[in-house]
Order: sequence, then structure tokens, then C-alpha cells
Amino acid sequence: MTLPTPTLHTARLRLRPFADADANALYPLHSSTQVMRFWDSPPWTEQARAEQFIARCRKLADEGTGARVAIDRASDGAFVGWCALTRWDPDFRSASLGYCLDDATWGQGYATEAAHALLRWAFDTLDLNRVQAETDTRNVASARVLEKVGFVREGTLREECIVNGEVSDTWVFGLLRREWRP
Repeated sequence: MTLPTPTLHTARLRLRPFADADANALYPLHSSTQVMRFWDSPPWTEQARAEQFIARCRKLADEGTGARVAIDRASDGAFVGWCALTRWDPDFRSASLGYCLDDATWGQGYATEAAHALLRWAFDTLDLNRVQAETDTRNVASARVLEKVGFVREGTLREECIVNGEVSDTWVFGLLRREWRP
């Protein structure tokens, strides 16, 4: 079952399917030690990783397991990051939310705005009942984004990740349809 990747618009952003040309903007994002500090994998060191990422975006949609969209600023068309719904399960009516934004845009509300737009699509179009998200416990800003769009922290996965020898815990958040406030 294919899942069409949406194009969504907000007041300040456009969320759209990835294009091959996005590799040039995607590589600096994922090779930044600042941006990748709390991820479960180290920063990229090869440009080819960006092309592989875009190919995996298409595969997600083709396999019907998710949708990952590029985020552009509406005012100038600049690529600022991406947002995704993965692990989509139409039987359980559930999926997982993730996002990654350029550190130059942090604190401007873009992650909250993009997450809100993708959640609206998830609940309205995919008829989801539950969306889950996870973040490193040290990433308080990401936890705040999730709480702003309605997620509830449900638990902690202790010592869940080890990246470059650094052990970290993960918070698990959940958002139910009945709690969703569009």
C-alpha cells in the first residue's frame, strides 16, 4: 500500500516531498554536530548519505510505512529541515513523529508549526488514533515542541542509546486522537 507524501502549507512554511536537489541542503543539516547532538546516530561524513536518505524517503512512501517531508520557509523558499511520520500502521491506526531542523531556525517556532501541520494530516487524512514520538532526555527543546502540540510524556527508556560511546536515556511521548487540538 503506497502512502502519498503530502504537500502542506502553514502561515510560514511549506512541507513537501523531497526532491533529489535537496541533498545539497540536507547534507549540511545532518553533518552538523550541533544538530545531531541528541540523535541516535553520529553526524554524516559523506555527501552520499543525503542521497540515500532521500531514496529512503521515497521507499517509506512506496512501502506505505510513512511519509517524510522537506520543510521550506514560505517567505524565501529556504530549506530549514524535515518532518516525518514513520512506522505507520493502518490497522492499529498509529505512527511515529520525528523532525530535524537547522539550528539557525531553532527557537522560532518552525518545529512546532511543522509538527502541527503533519499531525493535522495524520489525524484527518490517515485517521490515526495515536502518534508516538521519542526524544533524548537532554533535548529539552524538543520535548517542549512535543508538549506544545499536545503530546504527553509517557515514560523513560533508560540507557536506550549509545552513540560514540555516550549513553543516553529517551523520553517516550504519546498523543491520542481524543487529546488532539487542531
